[in-house]
Amino acid sequence: MKLDAIDLRILDAIQRNGRITKLALAETVGLSPTPCWMRLRKLEKAGIVCGYHARISMRSIAPVANVMLEVTLANHRQADFDRFERAIRDMPEIVCCWSVGGGVDYILKLVTADIDAYQRLIDALLDRELGIARYFTYIVTKTVKEEPTLPVSSLVTDAA
Repeated sequence: MKLDAIDLRILDAIQRNGRITKLALAETVGLSPTPCWMRLRKLEKAGIVCGYHARISMRSIAPVANVMLEVTLANHRQADFDRFERAIRDMPEIVCCWSVGGGVDYILKLVTADIDAYQRLIDALLDRELGIARYFTYIVTKTVKEEPTLPVSSLVTDAA
């Protein structure tokens, strides 16, 4: 789907405020409400807008430990990757997992109640014999920047 400048403004507005009203969205992007809403529906149907979410401040609810984890598998057959990925999909503490190129196979972001809970999770992963050859743990001590929005306008350069 080819996006134009108005589509990009719609995407920018709704990712900053998923609860924006139809009228406010139309005013923000410079369209009348009906055409604006039709564009938004088209973006949703195309799978470009894939959900609306609330950001939760976990530290306001309970103490948490944010952990980054690098994982390297012992073997690199597709079945090994599939087995590992299936296992981590079912673990709610693993909030992000990226398959990466370079010196490691995966980088994961975990949120646990504390470091002890993190260690129990790692022990459980290792007990499942998922083919983990080695892992490196990085405890997040301070969040410097964590943007919930994507820089759509600067990434999509060919929009009219």
